[in-house]
Amino acid sequence: MKYHLRCLLLLVVACAAQGTLHAADEPKTESTPAMTDFKKLTDAEWRARLTPTQYHVLREAGTDRPYGAAYEEFKHEGAGTYVCTGCGATLFTSETKFDARCGWPAFFDVADTNTVTLHRDRSMGMERVEVVCTRCEGHLGHLFEGEGFNTPTDQRYCINATSLRFIPDDPDPIDD
Repeated sequence: MKYHLRCLLLLVVACAAQGTLHAADEPKTESTPAMTDFKKLTDAEWRARLTPTQYHVLREAGTDRPYGAAYEEFKHEGAGTYVCTGCGATLFTSETKFDARCGWPAFFDVADTNTVTLHRDRSMGMERVEVVCTRCEGHLGHLFEGEGFNTPTDQRYCINATSLRFIPDDPDPIDD
């Protein structure tokens, strides 16, 4: 019996390493070594790490559908930290989250200015500011300024929910 359980466990670990246990759009939650140089990962390695939706948003500068399920989930998340789905870098905290009623997660400031890089984006026939994860160069969304939101910065980091993973400050306690 122990032999069969060990074989089953090895099979599960092997499938997880290949990404075959993940449904097409279910988030992959593999652990990431701290020393990984995400900027050197190949396209094939990114495809193996991310779901097709995550890959499209983070690696091809795609955009989530507004008001999707991930956005609805975001609206109900409590205190915690938002990290990059691609590499785990800390990007935002729930303290800077606000409801911009735009259909995408919105924050008025980043957790640390070193975790995001801003680029001019002249696609879509207008000039915008693209927000990119500094560690893995994954596309996160766009930064808008001067929209009149009642926030300390008058900025709106409009971020794709797919590019974020929420880590609650206080995980649910385990019942004894």
